[in-house]
Order: sequence, then C-alpha cells, then structure tokens
Amino acid sequence: MSDQNAMQIKEKIITFIRLRGPSLPVHISKETGLSILFASAFLSELFHEKKIKISNLKIGSSPLYFIPGQESQLEKFSNYLKSKEKEAFIILKEKKFLKDADQEPSIRVALREIKDFAIPFKREEEIYWRYFIIPETELKNEQKKENQDKGKELGIFDKKSSETLETKKIIKKKSPKKKAATSKKRDDNFFNKIKEFLNNKNIEIRDIQGFDKNSLTLKVNENNEERLLIAYNKKRIIDTDLIRAHKKALDQKLPYILLSLGEPPKKLNDLILAIKDLSEINKIE
Repeated sequence: MSDQNAMQIKEKIITFIRLRGPSLPVHISKETGLSILFASAFLSELFHEKKIKISNLKIGSSPLYFIPGQESQLEKFSNYLKSKEKEAFIILKEKKFLKDADQEPSIRVALREIKDFAIPFKREEEIYWRYFIIPETELKNEQKKENQDKGKELGIFDKKSSETLETKKIIKKKSPKKKAATSKKRDDNFFNKIKEFLNNKNIEIRDIQGFDKNSLTLKVNENNEERLLIAYNKKRIIDTDLIRAHKKALDQKLPYILLSLGEPPKKLNDLILAIKDLSEINKIE
C-alpha cells in the first residue's frame, strides 16, 4: 500500500470518527472495507500520531477510539461498566467531587478503574476525584454550597458569615467517632492486603460483590478462568465458613478460592481431604 493510499485511509477514518463519535475497530472496518486487523493497525498509528485517543473503557475486549474533544460522548457508553464501577460512576456524576479517604474501599478501587470518567487531583495533601467534565476549580464552590446547605438545615447562619462558631461546634460534634475511624482503617488494611496478594499472584479483580468488616467477596480471573474468591478477615476459618463459601460459589456455578489471615486449622484440612476422596454416602436400610 502506497503512502498516499495510507494517508487517504487515515483521513477517511478521522472523518468517520468525527461524524460518528467514539467508535470500535469493527465500525472502522465496515466503513473502510479493511479487515479488523488492518483497521486496528491504522487506529494504532493514528493514536501514536496523537490524532485520536483511546478509551480505558472497553466494549467486549476493545476500547473506543475518538477525536480529542469528544470525551463527553463517552458518557453514553457508561452502561458497559462493571457493577461496582457503574456504582462509582453514578456517585461521582451526582456528587461531581469525591474525597478518596471518605469512600468505601470497593468504591475507591472502582474510581481508579474508571479512568475515562474519574480524574484524580490533590488538595491539601488529600486525594480527590472529579467527574471528568467538571473543572477542578468548581470544588471550592461545591464545598461552599455544601456548608451553606448544612447551615440552613441547622438554622445557625447569621448575616455576616456563612458559618458561625456554633455551626463549627455542631459539625465537630457530628464528626465520626474515633472508634469508627479505627474500624474503617482496619477494613482498608484488610482490603489492601487482599489486593496486594492478588497482584502478586497475577489474579485480576473483575468485580466486587460484597465487602464488610468480616469478609470480602470478589469475582476474579485466574489463568483466563473466572472464579469466586471469598476472603475472611480473621486468622482461623472453620467448617461453617467453608460451607457458606461453597454455597455462594454454587449459586454462581463457579469454582472458588478461600483466603484468610492465617493458616487453615489441621482439622479443616483433614475435612477437605476426606471430602475430596469421598465417592458417596449411603444409608443402610
């Protein structure tokens, strides 16, 4: 293929994306008459030439390709986000800004995955997230509005100041107790331990299905096979933990992995080995 033909194809691709919006290689393939492999190669070249951009979001196994300036059009593809990522997207879109430290661990992880929609920035050494089409400068206005709304609810604003000394006292009283903060930190540490363990094992988190102070349930991908992972936030797991995990996995028809903070007791290992070699149990009539 001559350089001139290649340039014409690239121009055709750019024109198509400009008119259609964010597109998949299959759309480019149909428009240009190229195979998906060749269409993908041209899209890759255009990306490296910084003429188009690639989404972090994937439709199936492929990202979207779009012209700089079409970022806002990615919103219409948000329904392709996974469940927890979709939840984080909806919360961020509604709130516009989120303080990272105030979010549940599962939402914090999801915010880091939706890179097209959640933009991180620092304010007073704290990490915040902004919805991608909202400028960072609006954070101050949002915080001011939030303080004013709190003041109106409490009926303690005066004419000179948007927040009186009494307001500060009440808000301070409403702050989370030290015990709650300690509990949240403990939960975060547990979640981070599991995440680090999975990273070291090259196990990919696909979805967060449940998370509380006692356990974490994830859908994961290990060696291209989907599994259910149940992690218990304690050192010793017992037979009832094993049964609960088995029922969860059975409901979803998935093999499962169990994790805990300590070695499984010998009694439980013996039980697992005994069941593994068991052929059947019959009642003598």
